[in-house]
Amino acid sequence: MLVSRIAGAMKHDLFKPLWLRRGCSLAQLTALAACAIAFAQPVNPAAKPARSNTAFNPSATIVTLHDAIGPATADYFLRALARANAKHDALLIVEIDTPGGLDVAMRDMIQAILASQVPVVIYVAPPGARAASAGTYLLYASHIAAMAPATNLGAATPINIMPSSKPAAPEEKPKDGTEGSAPEQSPDAMERKAVNDATAYIRSLAELRGRNVEWAEAAVRTAASLSADQALDQHVIDLIAKDIPDLLQQVDGRTVKIAGGQVTLHAKSLTLERVTVDWRTKVLAVITNPNVAYLLMLVGIYGLLLEGYHPGTLAPGITGAICLLLALFAFQVLSVNYAGLALIALGVLMIVSETFVPSFGALGIGGIVAFVLGSIMLMNSDVPGLQVAWQLIGSIALVAGSLLLALATFLIRVRRRPAVTGTDQLLGEPAYAIADFDNTGMVRVRGELWQAVTRAPIRAGQQVRIVKVRGLMLDIEPQDLNTQH
Repeated sequence: MLVSRIAGAMKHDLFKPLWLRRGCSLAQLTALAACAIAFAQPVNPAAKPARSNTAFNPSATIVTLHDAIGPATADYFLRALARANAKHDALLIVEIDTPGGLDVAMRDMIQAILASQVPVVIYVAPPGARAASAGTYLLYASHIAAMAPATNLGAATPINIMPSSKPAAPEEKPKDGTEGSAPEQSPDAMERKAVNDATAYIRSLAELRGRNVEWAEAAVRTAASLSADQALDQHVIDLIAKDIPDLLQQVDGRTVKIAGGQVTLHAKSLTLERVTVDWRTKVLAVITNPNVAYLLMLVGIYGLLLEGYHPGTLAPGITGAICLLLALFAFQVLSVNYAGLALIALGVLMIVSETFVPSFGALGIGGIVAFVLGSIMLMNSDVPGLQVAWQLIGSIALVAGSLLLALATFLIRVRRRPAVTGTDQLLGEPAYAIADFDNTGMVRVRGELWQAVTRAPIRAGQQVRIVKVRGLMLDIEPQDLNTQH
């Protein structure tokens, strides 16, 4: 019965094809065909329109980086960028003026920019500022690269922090044709590796942002630099703006690619909020200043040495431990030469040991030499703000040398001064005979009675001179001028 019902239903128009139904017009068939063709077309994800940043919070955060790129500036930037992403700001504007900085800090900042949901504008300002070395990489990584008039960028060649004074030797192959162990890499090979790595890095950033790839490579390999106008002409940057309002006017309507897709900027009516440097960044900047870290290390070493020589005083040990830990933290985030650090510690130890070991100045002089050489090697960088000032090194070496010279002069004077304690103080002292004696008798010295031995006869009251002390026995001899007492 069920089969017969289905067969009967098939006779109705509901189960007939559209072109067999009664009353189906040609226009209906045409419309149906058009819809089928439209739905049959493949969907292109790239053709998806860019979303507008009107969905963002209508505000822009402004941060200022007017220093070398280091741990403190990187921490300040990363927290500001995280704050902008949390607030869903429309823009993050970074006013930058930097001579360069540390590679690790720069790469942390670039990774945050590439992963940001908020467009980042790197703006080299004010006029006269620069984005050298690490600043050039940041410009290439930014969503929008802008410069103020009379600014420059470039000179992005990586600097070898720990150079070797040993000249590079050509690689030699074994004479028997066999392959031995891998030769030690020469300084030239290490430099080539660093340059090639930096070139590939900035080239990838240029390709990502659609900027001048050839000049980016030249900035790394030949330290090429450009002014703002030249950078705009060569498509290294996106625009030149005289100030922040002009910058917002020019970026309005631009479409940029962020981590979440493409976004069209509406920047004319944004509310600007400037993020100032907080106490944490200031403290971190002070601690990671190479000169401060250098002083903290010295105070820490001297404090621990004083505590070791005078146990129980506590203050030098506590101060030294705190300063040394802060110095080690700074050296952890800074690029330092650990051979220089070891030389400084050895030099300080030798200078302090000079006080306790009779080396006649050898330890002190050697300590000063090791200290100065280690200080020079500690941070051998050409980036301003990431090196120990030679004036500080010279001043501390001069103070250490002066203290060593004063200590040596004091010890010489003490050595020449007659003894004032013990039995040695009696040598040369006058004494007076109590009675006549030819060999052994009693004499008075500083109100004390001593038994004395002489080779010449002595009369009572005669003044004699002590020439030797043997336990409780004095060796005496008559004075040329005898006085009665």
